[in-house]
Amino acid sequence: MGGMEHKGDDRYIEVSLTVRKIHCTVKLLTDRAPITCETVWNALPLSGDVYHAKYARNEIYALFAPFGESQPPLENPTVTPIPGDLCYFAFAGAELGTKAYGYDREVGQDTTLVDLALFYERNNLLLNGDVGWVPGTVWGEVVEGLPEMAEACNDLWRSGAAGETLSFRRA
Repeated sequence: MGGMEHKGDDRYIEVSLTVRKIHCTVKLLTDRAPITCETVWNALPLSGDVYHAKYARNEIYALFAPFGESQPPLENPTVTPIPGDLCYFAFAGAELGTKAYGYDREVGQDTTLVDLALFYERNNLLLNGDVGWVPGTVWGEVVEGLPEMAEACNDLWRSGAAGETLSFRRA
């Protein structure tokens, strides 16, 4: 962990771009988003194809089948995530079905997908041209390794996300 000290009940995860061998350490915001943190923590490890956002700007994310017994409520919401924020979104397939998002596979109308996102730079706005404001739950903050992750994310934006995996595991 490079000199970081864990305090009491604090929980940390490692978020990685597997192929690029870049990772950062995230502290879970259990005080502000307890249900979301517990839901994600219990589902770890998770990994999936990484996407770079098109509307929100400086965001990478992966999509997962729903985990946990039910979707957590919106906790600690934002529409203006800052660098280092991890956000949780749940989308119905109908919301993701438009070709504008560039997903390789068809997303069924009756499917729900969980989007775990990491924001790596400033000036993000969760405003979608199709549906309007899309608030997300801020459930974690990067506490170590953000500059390296941001550099890798910029490379992802320029050179493409194909073949790269975003993974989340307990630290």
